[in-house]
Amino acid sequence: MAKSAKKLKKLATKVKKLKKRLKAAAETAAETVPAVSPLAPKDGFPELPVIEGVRFATAAAGVRYAGRADVMLVECAPGTAVAGAFTRSSTRAAPVLDCEAKVGKGSKDGAAIVVNSGNANAFTGSAGIEAVRSVTSAVAEALGLPEARVFSSSTGVIGEPLPHDRITAKIGELKADLSPGGVEAAALAIMTTDTFPKGASATVEIGGQTVTIAGIAKGSGMIAPDMATMLVYIFTDANITQPALQKALSGLVDDTFNAITVDGDTSTSDTLLIAATRRSKAPEIKDARSKSYREFRSALGQVMLDLAHQVVRDGEGATKFVEVAVSGADSSADAKKVAFAIANSPLVKTSIAGQDPNWGRIVMAVGKSGAKADRDRLTISLGDIVVAENGWVSPGYAEGDGAAYMRQADLVIGVDLGLGTGASRVWTCDLTHRYIDINADYRS
Repeated sequence: MAKSAKKLKKLATKVKKLKKRLKAAAETAAETVPAVSPLAPKDGFPELPVIEGVRFATAAAGVRYAGRADVMLVECAPGTAVAGAFTRSSTRAAPVLDCEAKVGKGSKDGAAIVVNSGNANAFTGSAGIEAVRSVTSAVAEALGLPEARVFSSSTGVIGEPLPHDRITAKIGELKADLSPGGVEAAALAIMTTDTFPKGASATVEIGGQTVTIAGIAKGSGMIAPDMATMLVYIFTDANITQPALQKALSGLVDDTFNAITVDGDTSTSDTLLIAATRRSKAPEIKDARSKSYREFRSALGQVMLDLAHQVVRDGEGATKFVEVAVSGADSSADAKKVAFAIANSPLVKTSIAGQDPNWGRIVMAVGKSGAKADRDRLTISLGDIVVAENGWVSPGYAEGDGAAYMRQADLVIGVDLGLGTGASRVWTCDLTHRYIDINADYRS
């Protein structure tokens, strides 16, 4: 009996140690594999329509990540029009500078986009320029395109040379795997700290014919205007000229990708490219005053805003999606100043994370914004709840109502300055400890 008891004790000790190891392994896995954002679309990645004249492929090149696709290639049909918008950072990455030089030039040739994740190829000097040339020329040769029609993007760690030979070694594989249905895999391949792939689409009838638009995006941290830290690729079969396409895109950026913020930091690598294959049977769009242009622009705006919102919903560590709606400002510029002062305030964002209706922090943000404001004309609301007005807390406001509202996942902070007709809307998220966890050891 004594021997049996000894064996059982030994076995119990082994089981205890094994449990400890399993627990430690689970904790490590939880730290290295991010949980999907609680704000992610409930139905997962949407079923995006195939855009005629567009093919996708992905490969695992081992740029930084092991065992996952980290390069995507997109091939677009001859005659494709390409437009773009880019970060205005003064330390723009080499791929951004290359795209800026290429976009806007009309061509009867096809086009290609090649993107890697894990390395931003930013602040890498002449080596960065050489890396871009190496990758774009390899793609051009493989697909039979002029190098001027190959656009590249890189996202990830700044200041480390891009191991471009790992990418060029995969070009043959990527070419062989090109497929019209590979868009979701492409969205996954461009992710860095993202917790879910982002996609959106829209269709519109123009001249009795259907025009289709579909886009993918990546973005989670270092999100602030000009544009916001992300890569976005939108594809359409619209029969639209390059100047009209660029005008539509440029006119929509300010109210979509330039109206979101996660942490107030602007990236070196922001790139938004749209490619129109012109394969739709709809009439050609070339006049920005035409009805067909307005219809196309409206549908494109829906896709851009959807993708922009998804970027915020995947903000690093986010648990709340917040719209800041400012009205009654002396000018639209003042309204935007106030909106971003609120949206970027760490004090406002942490109180949102703590579900605390601390409207005094909103007052603070209005005051520091630099916009014209009058304390006694200011009205602050949380959703439909008027919290403060006429320079003081609203007589009908109850702290319990504010606290209950703050427990929701989607919030609206309303501010009316009572001075004019200027208005602006921006979107942000809360600031949690998870943001620190992600960014404190991003390079390790």
